Amino acid sequence: MSQHDQDAHSHGSVSSYVVGFVLSVILTVIPFWAVMTSAFDRATLFAVIVVTAVVQIIVHLKYFLHLNFTKEGKIDTLSFIFTAIVIVMVVGLSIWIIYESVLMMMY
Repeated sequence: MSQHDQDAHSHGSVSSYVVGFVLSVILTVIPFWAVMTSAFDRATLFAVIVVTAVVQIIVHLKYFLHLNFTKEGKIDTLSFIFTAIVIVMVVGLSIWIIYESVLMMMY
């Protein structure tokens, strides 16, 4: 048996993909409905959008990317967190640098 066969992670079943898809659709429809019907004030609407976005990210990580948050998936989880931090830093610092350069050109 090769090393690849021993280290292979299990991919999700069709039912787990369907559950993930249905949850994703529901988590997309909720903020869309809230915006289109103007059912909430701006602060509540913003909170609904942010909460459903965070939950949808978690659904995608679990059902589509098969990120395992248990002890067995510790390396994968730490790798994902490190990658997310690096991406946030690169994007955030790039925006900051561009913003500061625009301010410097104004003077």
